[in-house]
Amino acid sequence: MKALDWIILVGTTLAIVGWGTWKTRGPRTAASYLRGDYEQRWTTIGLSVMATQASAITFLSTPGQGYEDGMRFVQFYFGLPLAMIIISAVFVPIFYKLRVTTAYEFLEARFDVKTRLLGAFLFLVQRGLGTGVTIYAPAIILSTALGWPLEPTIWGTGGVVILYTITGGARTVSATQKQQMVLMLGGMLVAAVVIVFRLPDHVSLPRAIDVAGALGHVNVMNWSFDWNDRYTVWSGLLGGLFLQLAYFGTDQSQVQRYLGGESVTASRLGLLFNGVLKIPMQFLILGVGVLVFVFYQFTAPPLVFNERVRAAVGETAQAGEFAALEARWAEVQATKRAAADRFVTALDAGDDAAAADARAVIQAEAKQAADVRKQAQTLVTQALPGETAKDADYVFITFVKRWLPTGVFGLLVAVIMAAAMSAIASGLSSLGATTTHDFYRRVFGREASDAHLLRASKAFTVLWGLIALCFASFAAMIDNLIQAVNILGSLFYGTVLGLFLVAFFVKWVRGHAAFFAALVSQAAVIAVYVLTEVGYLWFNVIGCLLVVVLGVALQAVLPRSRAA
Repeated sequence: MKALDWIILVGTTLAIVGWGTWKTRGPRTAASYLRGDYEQRWTTIGLSVMATQASAITFLSTPGQGYEDGMRFVQFYFGLPLAMIIISAVFVPIFYKLRVTTAYEFLEARFDVKTRLLGAFLFLVQRGLGTGVTIYAPAIILSTALGWPLEPTIWGTGGVVILYTITGGARTVSATQKQQMVLMLGGMLVAAVVIVFRLPDHVSLPRAIDVAGALGHVNVMNWSFDWNDRYTVWSGLLGGLFLQLAYFGTDQSQVQRYLGGESVTASRLGLLFNGVLKIPMQFLILGVGVLVFVFYQFTAPPLVFNERVRAAVGETAQAGEFAALEARWAEVQATKRAAADRFVTALDAGDDAAAADARAVIQAEAKQAADVRKQAQTLVTQALPGETAKDADYVFITFVKRWLPTGVFGLLVAVIMAAAMSAIASGLSSLGATTTHDFYRRVFGREASDAHLLRASKAFTVLWGLIALCFASFAAMIDNLIQAVNILGSLFYGTVLGLFLVAFFVKWVRGHAAFFAALVSQAAVIAVYVLTEVGYLWFNVIGCLLVVVLGVALQAVLPRSRAA
């Protein structure tokens, strides 16, 4: 990175952190540290909610998803607007009425303590693992951009964010997320504009879309009813609805963001604001990935985007085979570029026959390229046992490093680092809050002083940070980070959502029935994941419906006279 890149990266990061620390200065109680005070406006809540979900993974892995698979992933969010309406109407007023610090307090009020602890435990497992993946993402960026070793970068990055989190707590996290979100959106808009200007002079934005369409990358809607297809309109509307209901309605990292609102109305408006803007934001980020894909139709991409892996293979006995594949790759890319040029020229000339011929060549060469890339990935696995050959998460940062001008590179790294700080801090803060409030205080420390609880919450935040860092060290084995985070959530969210829906709407089901229904449902979802190829968005529907159905069935056979 050049001096200007460093100035932009360090300057924006210090400005955001400094402003948030100054804004939330003053004495803190355990309650304000864990939940934040009831003072956040709806704009702050809305941007904070978006920033919590938009981790570094979003700005690193989602463009890679767009590069490899086109726009299909946007269907994942189709259920979000309806989920925001339901949460605003049902969840928010109940949480405010009870003045809960965590969402799981409500489960004890409605059922019993064991059901509360089960819900909190499932959250801790999935959020702890998910935060580990979230820590891994910015480490990729710094490692790639600066040439640092990956493992020390993981621990260094995580350590800095842990310190940032325990210093500020929930108030500072919320206060800084508004600026971080504005920086993220602005940075991605700049990236999209710069990529368009990087395209060859004869390739306009409409023609870039035509090229992407010819290779199946403008595939927003998939009306298939295939259960094994992860991204369809139906999985997004139904499975996505259940996932978003669970994430925004029961995941403490999100609930914590709107529990500190100045009113029920402020929290509702913030959530609805997120529901309106989230899909366009994801469309933009995926679109950036598609633009990178189009750029690489006219400029040869690397055979392997992970520079560290590419260099390591060159030091092995398979170096000759890899060099031969790179030569074949260059040939395919040259033929594909010539066909892409002919395709654009034919479209400009209105020559449909020539355009169709060129499209066929592009598609054929794209298949050849995919075959060569698959061979390279197999060779990487053979040459470097234990090293993942998947490199979609390196596509965008490699492009940014190689092709974006000085200053814009620093801005994009700042964007991704801001996203990392926001999401990791939210995750760690919620993990510390849940452990302190739902386990430590509820089970072990009922009479603990406020100062004692404040110290305990910081200690638990550090503990979860270390656990997440350990998991982050294994995240290199994951194929695609954005999918990994959503799969982790989907394994647990359906069960937790089922508990809350039973609590809200099935009043006659008591604690024992709900608890055992949740245990069975969780085991069933894990079995479906291990034994079948069902798309992960459906796990949320399966887990939730099983809790409801089993809860009703178990309550029918349990003694009605017992309170539980």
